Amino acid sequence: DLSRTRVVAFATHGLVAGELTGLAEPALVFTPPAEATTLDDALLTASEAAQLKLNADWVILSACNTAAGETGQSPGYTGLARAFMLAGGRRVLASHWPVRDDAAARLTVDTVRLSARGETPARALQKAMLKLIDDRTVPGGSDPSVWAPFVLVGR
Repeated sequence: DLSRTRVVAFATHGLVAGELTGLAEPALVFTPPAEATTLDDALLTASEAAQLKLNADWVILSACNTAAGETGQSPGYTGLARAFMLAGGRRVLASHWPVRDDAAARLTVDTVRLSARGETPARALQKAMLKLIDDRTVPGGSDPSVWAPFVLVGR
């Protein structure tokens, strides 16, 4: 039951439709069970995510391609991002392309932290991006390919 959880975060791998044989929609990948079942096949598809009962201020999709469309020909935000909004997420932080784990962790944590300190969500994301860009200890952190895939969807 996630209805009382205000921040739901997934730091995993995201798949686009067709990336795996038979995968017709975007999905998040989880650790596979010893034996796959219909309830646990190690994938949370967009259609399954849309059926969750959320009341979350933030849904963090710290994974590759989570802002991708439902299919390869669909517009962006029609896949996982939309599914989590339909499930009750007020805002979703998603990515347009493959992301680096180190940068994704820094960016997502800083965004939520800054938002909790009173920044608007959009300004929190912007400040987190600028902080990453300015941090010389992050190799290549100023390169747009590192910070630019992340977008904020929602209110």
